[in-house]
Amino acid sequence: MKIGAAMFFTDYSMAPGELARALEERGFESLWAPEHSHIPLSRRSPFPAGGEIPKEYYDVMDPFVSLAAAAAATTRLKVGTGVCLVVQRDPIQTAKLVASLDQVSGGRFLFGVGNGWNAEEMANHGTAFATRHRLARERIEAMKVIWTRSRPEYHGEFVDFDPIMTWPKPVQKPHPPVIVGGAFPYGARRALRYGDGWMPHRRRPAYADVAALIPEFRRMEAEAGRSVPITIWGASEDLDLLRRDRDLGVERVVVQFPSAGADAVLPALDRWAAVIARLAA
Repeated sequence: MKIGAAMFFTDYSMAPGELARALEERGFESLWAPEHSHIPLSRRSPFPAGGEIPKEYYDVMDPFVSLAAAAAATTRLKVGTGVCLVVQRDPIQTAKLVASLDQVSGGRFLFGVGNGWNAEEMANHGTAFATRHRLARERIEAMKVIWTRSRPEYHGEFVDFDPIMTWPKPVQKPHPPVIVGGAFPYGARRALRYGDGWMPHRRRPAYADVAALIPEFRRMEAEAGRSVPITIWGASEDLDLLRRDRDLGVERVVVQFPSAGADAVLPALDRWAAVIARLAA
């Protein structure tokens, strides 16, 4: 089982390249960057984890810029969006960002996507909360067409364009894996419909025991006639739980580190390096 790391990169955290190098040296498989374009001050949408929204949600850098810096500083570490809010991004421009990052990283990009929870944030991008799931599906479908065809076109309810030409195409074929974040069962169903992986969040109160949901997810896979790898977000330094995830066939877990400097983060990375070694033994 692979171990990934995530951080909300800010102007007061470790720099993306600095953290990426430290992760690669310690045996981590991937680095993930979350996304929020902004946080509206109205605060009508409740924070899914409960309580107040952490400061780093307001301050986080653009994930594609952060991950490009991380990729440039490493040679093996994979880089992923965790998650890209596709309902707040133009699909043609986002398809170019994904392909460009896959090119400059040498095929190391993981496209984690999510449909979001902050209705006011979406509204500022012209996105209706009630139809965000259909919008996300169409935008991802359209991006797949862009990545895989020389003269792509797409005609849907929300996304509609006649044949275009756009390069570069991704290094990974047919495209970087689209790893769909979201709760069970709806996020899992979306992952099986148009994703290349499912990424549930262990730190959300509504479905903290992700491992208990995996048998039902396997049944859903059988019904859908396809299977996708599982990435669990929100890992902790619990070797027994990590071994249970591994034995259940989980491909990857992701641990989130605080938006802090090297003096606070590096000791935690060292502890995790020991966990990674024990897990592999």
